[in-house]
Amino acid sequence: MKHGRLSPRALASWRPARPPNWRLWLVIGLVLACLATAMLAVKASHETREQYARLQQLERERDQLQTEWGQLLLEESAWSSPARTERLAVERLDMRLPHVNEVEVIRP
Repeated sequence: MKHGRLSPRALASWRPARPPNWRLWLVIGLVLACLATAMLAVKASHETREQYARLQQLERERDQLQTEWGQLLLEESAWSSPARTERLAVERLDMRLPHVNEVEVIRP
C-alpha cells in the first residue's frame, strides 16, 4: 500500500454499504417520537406552572379588589346617610325644618 491507495485485493473485497433495513428506520422513528413526546411533556409542564402562577396572582388581585369594594360600599353608606345629609344641610347651608305655620299645602 503506497500513499493511501487501496490494494487490488482490498478493492475486490470492498462492497458498498447495504442500505439500512426497515427495522433501523423504525427504531430511528421511535427514538425521534420519544424525544418529541418528552419535549412536549416538558413544555406542557412548564406552561401549566406558568398558568398556575398567573392564576394565583389573579386570585390575589381579586381578593384585594373585593376588599376595596367592601370598603367603598361602607364609605358610600357613610357619605349618603340621612343623618349626615341633614347635618351638612344645617352646618353648611343654614337650612332648617320649616315651622308648622310656614308650611303651605297646594292642592291640584
